[in-house]
Amino acid sequence: MWGHYRARKRAPQITGIADKMTDAALTPTPNDCELPRIRAQFATFNDAIDYAARSKKGLNFHDMRGQLERVYPYSEMRDDAIEMAYRLIAAGIKPKDRVALIAETGPDFAALFCACVYAGAWPVPLPLPTTFGGKDSYIDQLAVQLQSSDPAILIYPEEIGGMASAAGEKQGCRSESWQDFAKRPTPAVNLPKASPDDICYLQYSSGSTRFPTGVAVTHEALLHNLYGHAVSMNLGEDDRCVSWLPLYHDMGLVGCFLSLIANQFSVDYLKPDAFARRPLAWLDMISRNPGNTVSYSPTFGYDICARRISSQSQVAERFDLSRWRLAGNGADMIRPDVMQNFVNAFSEAGFSADAFSPSYGLAEAVLAVTVMPPGEGIRVELVEEERLSGTPRDITRPARYRAIVNCGKPLPDMEVVISGEDGHPRGDHQIGKVWCRGPSVMHSYFRDPEATSDCLIDGWLDTGDMGYLADGYLFIVGRAKDMIIINGKNHWPQDIEWAVEQLPGFNHGDIAAFAVETEGGEETPAVLVHCRVADPVERVKLREQISDKVRSVTGMSCVVELVPPRTLPRTSSGKLSRAKAKKLYLSGEIIPLEIAA
Repeated sequence: MWGHYRARKRAPQITGIADKMTDAALTPTPNDCELPRIRAQFATFNDAIDYAARSKKGLNFHDMRGQLERVYPYSEMRDDAIEMAYRLIAAGIKPKDRVALIAETGPDFAALFCACVYAGAWPVPLPLPTTFGGKDSYIDQLAVQLQSSDPAILIYPEEIGGMASAAGEKQGCRSESWQDFAKRPTPAVNLPKASPDDICYLQYSSGSTRFPTGVAVTHEALLHNLYGHAVSMNLGEDDRCVSWLPLYHDMGLVGCFLSLIANQFSVDYLKPDAFARRPLAWLDMISRNPGNTVSYSPTFGYDICARRISSQSQVAERFDLSRWRLAGNGADMIRPDVMQNFVNAFSEAGFSADAFSPSYGLAEAVLAVTVMPPGEGIRVELVEEERLSGTPRDITRPARYRAIVNCGKPLPDMEVVISGEDGHPRGDHQIGKVWCRGPSVMHSYFRDPEATSDCLIDGWLDTGDMGYLADGYLFIVGRAKDMIIINGKNHWPQDIEWAVEQLPGFNHGDIAAFAVETEGGEETPAVLVHCRVADPVERVKLREQISDKVRSVTGMSCVVELVPPRTLPRTSSGKLSRAKAKKLYLSGEIIPLEIAA
């Protein structure tokens, strides 16, 4: 490994790192080099950065249309990170201080994250504003995470300076744009030496199931997960990644940034907002470079791409996906119907269904817990819905089944068990709580011992998810807290939501199901549905269709509310937040559309 050295002296920067040009501005970093591949087997992430910087590989940032606009070799990133580490220390940042970073996809965030690691501080990646919610909502969200992480400083891109500084002021946290921060002096100092059991960074959950909580991840836990991920997916010498995933979410941060450094391979980035506007630019980028072999997405990413294609002739002429060997799936419930639609849409471009690599993970285990071995693709089991919910079957109704996706096998040294309500392990095909144990399970929730003790028991992590094992493979059923219990019977909200999606005119994410209390004190299912129908009379018909569909699934009546498009709240990673939808509905902040009397 490289020892400490003084980064080469540069003239003071008057703009952010992203604005600087390099000699290789339009030549992407290579896929291969003479440096031997080490699969994340380093003592600390500092060592991983040092080693990656000896290669010619690195990060490649693309514009809205997927055109290369900034090349950032790991060697340059390391130099910038060390200079930034000097700036952090000169600004009074000490080891174990938190440094909040707005995680915009670009060189500035990459260098600042690594700078915090070199300085012994704990980087805290925080989200950019999304299209879900307004300015005030973003400021409030940011303020809550700042309150929890208690950072010494918030550093942000100047484009969102008003909102970021407002959130900082709200919590009494000093804040500065990274353009201004780059003007600070860089006096040379001795950087602290990291240890494997030191905290490397804080990862905030997206807030889909609980109040956002900071997960404290050690160097050892991070690198063990990255090693297991590389081995399980057989990441090779010449693999290259393409990613549009946000760097404040664990799948983007760990899977498509930290893993690439620790396993030394190049990546092509598209910003998340660019993907949202032009999702097919993602597939254009995969097609353009012959080395692009690895890319990941939640289900909705594959879904929106399949919906955007107008004809198979367009697919064959525009895309070449034949070299895409690992199409990772994760971050939300994996829908086999959506995956099949993607295969149907892009098989003419050479995409193979065997490329799909479902996985299961969570930030509390760094990233991955289980991964499907390469080449096995999407495998499903049909399970009776009554067995999924743990309720006796109503013999007066025909059996209904749900396709449950196989999420693969545990990573090396990761143990997975299914726990029953009595705390004892359950056998194959018996549904219960998913528990895991291994070196990459989190250290703790930051400054939240109660939440830590609730989910960490004798080294085992209670994930809060329900599932079952079969022949060593894990199948995920749903979140325990999302279960709707009506008259003693259990119903999974996604079963209701997916049923409504089968009606014409609905997209993935248009429906939120949860339980509410009626005026008589009884609980009943409630379904909020995005409505694009203007005629109040037609809305009545639509509501009746939805009621009939839900009745066919649950055997009971429900409350159906039609709401304007884009009303249902999302987490920072883009997933539907049922808990927040319920809260907003009950508080009157979600106002249903009018329908004919």
